[in-house]
Amino acid sequence: MVSLSSGFVAPAVPVVPNARATSVRMETLDDLKAMAVKLNPTIGYFNPTSLAEMEFWGTSQEATIGFLRQAEIKHGRVAMAAFVGYIVQANGICFPFGIDGTTSFADISAAGGPADQFDALSTIAKLQIVGAIGLLEVWSESNWAQEAAGNKHYMSGGKPGVMPSFQPLRDTIGHPPLDLFDPFGFSKNKSPEAKEKGLLVEINNGRLAMLGIFGFVSESKVAGSVPALNGLIKPYAGEPMAFFSASDKLPYVEDMLKFHF
Repeated sequence: MVSLSSGFVAPAVPVVPNARATSVRMETLDDLKAMAVKLNPTIGYFNPTSLAEMEFWGTSQEATIGFLRQAEIKHGRVAMAAFVGYIVQANGICFPFGIDGTTSFADISAAGGPADQFDALSTIAKLQIVGAIGLLEVWSESNWAQEAAGNKHYMSGGKPGVMPSFQPLRDTIGHPPLDLFDPFGFSKNKSPEAKEKGLLVEINNGRLAMLGIFGFVSESKVAGSVPALNGLIKPYAGEPMAFFSASDKLPYVEDMLKFHF
């Protein structure tokens, strides 16, 4: 995290003309319904809310759909990583070396379940995580970065889920060495049909992972709330919706922990 964060501290990046044509197409409600059938022919389009029919922040319905599509893909990816990470940490699997001069990964692993392990991290480690995530968010939301990758912002007709390449940063400061999406170039030569199928699989897996990780968190907080996991998840006494814990001596943290969601 330290290496990643420090790598982003750089002078202004010069604008590089984009040689690739940018595809602009705003998805509609009919597109969502057609995709829903591909995702699950049995259920089809099921939306108990009216979110996809709204116009967020005074934009268009199509821009709102782009926002919702981006949010689902992003949270699905995070949930897939969280689901696997939770299983790994719950089974005591950790790196066999130290985090710093005084703390090892084994020390963190011994703190309890995954939520307790996160609470056991130092404040500076949590701030590094927040900082790294913030930098990734800034990069992914940048119109310039999206256009350099041959895409547009997802609320302006761009393809949802696209994480722009870090190549402009590598050309300028040499970091980060790999992209988040397809870092080894395995999928760059796949056909459009294969890429579309892969995205559908990713969305379905992401939806399942979101249910899965919330199942783990719920069972850890309220024993028996997920009958299939009863007795398999270590209990957690902290606040699962709080990033910082009482051990983090930061402004406003103590006040925020007084409110329970």
